[in-house]
Amino acid sequence: MRLVMLMAGGAVLALGACAREEMATGTPMAGGAKAVAMLRTADGTDVGRATATEVAGGLRFTVDAMSMPPGTHGVHVHTVGRCDAPAFTTAGGHWNPTMRKHGSMNPQGPHEGDLPNLVIDSGGRGTVGATIPGATMAGLMDADGAAFIVHAKADDLMTDPSGNSGDRIACGVFQPA
Repeated sequence: MRLVMLMAGGAVLALGACAREEMATGTPMAGGAKAVAMLRTADGTDVGRATATEVAGGLRFTVDAMSMPPGTHGVHVHTVGRCDAPAFTTAGGHWNPTMRKHGSMNPQGPHEGDLPNLVIDSGGRGTVGATIPGATMAGLMDADGAAFIVHAKADDLMTDPSGNSGDRIACGVFQPA
């Protein structure tokens, strides 16, 4: 009986180990690193935050926006951790370590920095989240950091390099959390 109990216990442990090794991309990780970018407009108004969290197989980006113009806005992770007003061009282009084209609808895309559009309601609030498979916190928080940009218009999810999403209207620099 003792041998049967030991064998059953070993089987349970083995199954548990397999489950840990085969976690689906996007599954939360205990103790995963996190970075936060506080979003501000060119005049310094606080309009929300973007969060990057390590998950199994990639990074999960979430955006919580407030006091933003209603409508649909392109949102992207950019390559440089700078947000110099008024145009935020110091944030550089989209985070694209795999050298792909822009957009989830582009057969040669997307960039790792491409996210779904952010929809802002009539009260100025909106949220969006997406998991980017293969993205790493080390890649995001490299020597020159990274920024998060909210654009004036919707991203068409196809046109290189930025989806015709218009001016940069809010920006935040990722900082370890």
